[in-house]
Amino acid sequence: QVHFVESGGALVQPGGSLRLSCVASGFPFSSYDVAWYRQAPGKERELVATITSPGGNQYYVDSVKGRFTISRDNRNSASYLQMNSLKPEDTAVYYCNALAYFSQTYSKPLFTWGQGTQVTVSS
Repeated sequence: QVHFVESGGALVQPGGSLRLSCVASGFPFSSYDVAWYRQAPGKERELVATITSPGGNQYYVDSVKGRFTISRDNRNSASYLQMNSLKPEDTAVYYCNALAYFSQTYSKPLFTWGQGTQVTVSS
């Protein structure tokens, strides 16, 4: 059974930083590209960043370019999202997943979502 456990979310002031972690199990993590998504209150879930395996190529949505960095550790079936210069509009629940399909206009997650981790950016 596939599981994703996201952690690291918190309440942080604008301009602050957080590092989110995602530990996956139940599938061959190193064989899949991985993505972070987020869902803000009242909005649809959106793609934030992707990383190929073993990690040579990354993609970021325009709103987080230069502020967020995605990485992965295939040995530990984990992915990370380093978030710097956080803004109130980054407030959302953040999720990770493996990718069934990705292009810059469309992505499809492969598995059922985990519980996510709440990030709140507020003064």
